[in-house]
Amino acid sequence: MTSLKLCLPDAITPEQFLAEYWQKKPLLIKQGLPQLIGMFEPDDILSLALDEEASARLITQRSVSDLKSIPIKNGKADSSNGNYNDDDNSDNQTSTSQWQLKKSPLTEADFDNLPEQWTVLVQNLEQWSPELGQLWQALDFIPQWQRDDIMVSYAPKGGSVGKHYDDYDVFLAQGYGQRRWQLGKFCDEQTEFVADEPIRIFDDMGEIIFDEILEAGDVLYVPPKLSHFGVAQDDCMTFSFGCRRPNVMQVIDSLADVATNDSELFIPMILPQAPQASGELQAESIDAITAQLLQLLQSERGADIIRQAVCEVVSKRQYDALVPEDTMNTDELIQALAQGATLQADYSNRLLYNQTAKGATLYANGQRLDGLDNYATALLIRLADGENINADDIADIDPDDLMEWLENGWIWVDYPE
Repeated sequence: MTSLKLCLPDAITPEQFLAEYWQKKPLLIKQGLPQLIGMFEPDDILSLALDEEASARLITQRSVSDLKSIPIKNGKADSSNGNYNDDDNSDNQTSTSQWQLKKSPLTEADFDNLPEQWTVLVQNLEQWSPELGQLWQALDFIPQWQRDDIMVSYAPKGGSVGKHYDDYDVFLAQGYGQRRWQLGKFCDEQTEFVADEPIRIFDDMGEIIFDEILEAGDVLYVPPKLSHFGVAQDDCMTFSFGCRRPNVMQVIDSLADVATNDSELFIPMILPQAPQASGELQAESIDAITAQLLQLLQSERGADIIRQAVCEVVSKRQYDALVPEDTMNTDELIQALAQGATLQADYSNRLLYNQTAKGATLYANGQRLDGLDNYATALLIRLADGENINADDIADIDPDDLMEWLENGWIWVDYPE
C-alpha cells in the first residue's frame, strides 16, 4: 500500500490536532478515510461474526411494545425469544430489559427473529484484514503503542448501541451507508447508567454539541468520556479505530513480573529498629520501607525495570492471535520478494522499540526481543515505523529469521497489484 494522506482536515496540522483536540474536543474529518469505501460489504461482517475465532457481540434493542409480549421467568426474559432463561416463576409479567447482549460464539440461529433494531460488533478486525490494518498509517500522528484495535459495527436502519461514552480516544470512520452521530457532555465516574441493562448506557447526554450524518469515508474523532450516540440511517458499517493507554494496575502487575527476574530484590530489606510494643507495626517502619521502594524506583536499576514493564504492557495484544492455516516456506518468501512483494508490519500485532543511550530494545506482543543483531534490529525498527521492506533490504539477513517474523505474525507479505 502506498503512503496514505493523514486523516486530518487540510487546515489542521498534526501538531494542532494534538494540542487543541486530542483528549479535549471532537473533530469531524470529512473524507478522512476514503480508502474504506467499498472495502467491505455487510455480508462480509455478518459472515465473520459467525466465525468461531471471531470476537463478536450481538446487541438487540426491543421497543416497549415488544417488551410487553415477552414473558418473564424468574425475573428474566424467556430464552425462546432470544434472551436469557431461568426456572419458571410467573408468566404474567413483562420484561423490563430493553437491551439484550449475546457474545461470541454466535450462530445463524442468533440472527433469526431479530427485532428491527440490532447491531453486530466484531473486534480486532485488522487480524482478519491486514489491508484494513494498514489504514492505521493515516493516523501516524498517534504513536503506534497507543493503538488498540479496529472494531466494526454493522447495523440496519435504526440500529444503535445506545447513548454511552468510552474511556479511550476513538476515530469513528464510516465505511458503508450513513450513521447519524450526536455528541453531548463529558462524563465521569458519577455518571449514572441505566440499571439492569447488559451494556453501559445512560439517558442524559446533556447539551448536544454535535449532530450530523456521516457519509462513507467520513471520520469523527471522539475524545475519552465524551458522550455519544450513533444511529444507523440505513444499512451501515462504522469502523472504530480505538486508542489505548495503560492503567495503573497493568503497570504495577508488569513491574512485579519484571522485578521477579532480579534475584537481588529478594534479599530482605535493612530497616532501623526502635523499641515498640510487640504487636505494633509502627508508621516509622512503613515509612522506611516506602523510602527504600522509592529509592529503588528512582535508581538506574528501577528505571530499567519501569522501562521494560511499560514496554511489555503497551506491546501486549488484547486478543489472541489467529493461527494461520497456510504459511509459505522460505523459498516461496524469497521468490515473492524477488517478484516485487514487500514486507510490512502486521498491525494486528504489537511491534515497537524503546531507544536509550544504550541502544534500541524491541518488543513484540508483550515480549522483549533479545539476541537480535544490529541489522535485524534496524530492519525491525523500520517495520515498526511503518516502512515497507523489499528484496534489496534483506540481503544481509538470514531468510529463516524473516520466516520466524512471518510465523510470529509480526509482518505480512504485500503482493504487488
